[in-house]
Amino acid sequence: MPRRAARWATAWVRRRRDERGSAVVEFSWLAILLMVPLVYMMLGVFDVQRASYGATAATRAAGRAFVIVPDGVSEDEARARAFSAARLAMKDQGMELNDDELSITCNPACLQPGSTVTVTLETKVRLPLIPDALGGEPPAIRISASHTEAFGDYREARGNG
Repeated sequence: MPRRAARWATAWVRRRRDERGSAVVEFSWLAILLMVPLVYMMLGVFDVQRASYGATAATRAAGRAFVIVPDGVSEDEARARAFSAARLAMKDQGMELNDDELSITCNPACLQPGSTVTVTLETKVRLPLIPDALGGEPPAIRISASHTEAFGDYREARGNG
């Protein structure tokens, strides 16, 4: 009996020694498998948040730039100022703004007392780390923002309209 117990104890100790260090390897692989998707998801969320903040800031800046124009400025010049302000706000977030992504509408007329100016921006944010070589249009998340600014009731009418 004591011999059988000794063999069993030796086999048990040998088995315990063979598994030593395997937990570190298993934990490392599991951490890598779980961390890669988590990091990718965080990169995507940060890009979308950056674009969303940039779009909100751009519409707000464009609306203010359009409404606060000096005396004698035409509607076209006010639109150019608004586009420049929006481009600068998007550039602050590391993004480019195309001319077709920003629209400015006035109700009932631009640069008239009591009217409102609505600036709308619609853009897309590409998902990170997806190459163009896959073909087709790359996956993207659509971002839109809108801001309405009032042209004061007690201001002098300006512009062509």
